[in-house]
Amino acid sequence: MEIRQLKRFITVAKTQNFTKAAELLHVAQPSLSKQILQLEEELGFSLFLRDTRPIQLTEAGQRLFEDAVSVVARLDQMKFNAQQIALGTKKTLTIGFVASALYAALPTVIRRLRRVRPDLEVKWLEMSSGEQVAALAEGRIDLGFGRIYTDSNEICRTVLREERLLAAFPPSFALASVPDDISLTELGDLPIIVYPAHIHPSFADKVLELLRLHSSSPSIIHTVGDLQTALGLASAESGYCVIPASSRHLRSDLVYRIISEPEAVSPLIMSYRLEDNESIVETIKQLTRELYAERPDWLEAKYNRIFDF
Repeated sequence: MEIRQLKRFITVAKTQNFTKAAELLHVAQPSLSKQILQLEEELGFSLFLRDTRPIQLTEAGQRLFEDAVSVVARLDQMKFNAQQIALGTKKTLTIGFVASALYAALPTVIRRLRRVRPDLEVKWLEMSSGEQVAALAEGRIDLGFGRIYTDSNEICRTVLREERLLAAFPPSFALASVPDDISLTELGDLPIIVYPAHIHPSFADKVLELLRLHSSSPSIIHTVGDLQTALGLASAESGYCVIPASSRHLRSDLVYRIISEPEAVSPLIMSYRLEDNESIVETIKQLTRELYAERPDWLEAKYNRIFDF
């Protein structure tokens, strides 16, 4: 079975007429009919019901048609991709991200983006939400996925969803045994672990501001570089930490409680320069909407708020 045979079979199946297909393919109709017969002989079954007008695919022919369309399209795309690389025209899409954005939708969305836009070469750079704004303005990244609202007239933003914030306690802490949601005021002077360190504005700033507004003042503040380290120190009973809900599966040796205040949420924000990447941004939005419509396990309503975008 050759690719040329498959392409000619596809044309006959689409036109439902050997004469029309021969005209489109610029071949003689008897020659085309002979080639389809040879393909049927090789396969060992009939592809068409020839006594109908227009001709119809057999059940086996329909399955081969669907698979053949997929194979030919993939081969054409492979050729296109190779040509783009050879010509040096394959577009690099550089994405800035905070680590917590990787614990739910983002990897799936970008994996699907690669399939619908195989002309893109995706490059990842981990950076804070604040760093993303500067990187976008300077053209060092094309898209940013962060957790903190920042002001910039040069950058567009879309909130993809909001996650509830959870307090992560070591089992030895008294609040770990409380079955209900936790209020920020209940956290009082408990030692806390915040992240990231030495970057402003940051998720750490947001958490400490929430505590201050609800009259909680930690007796000790441990500042670490990332979420994984914060959870590790919490497991070592150095304090508790506050995390987006999608991160709660990272450690099973901690106890997680929803923080009850409605403002205790963490948005997932896509930032971009619209004039440079409008088609890619719209594709990502569509892929994200499709993923959310599938209702994956991590998208529980009690932990997530979905926005129209």
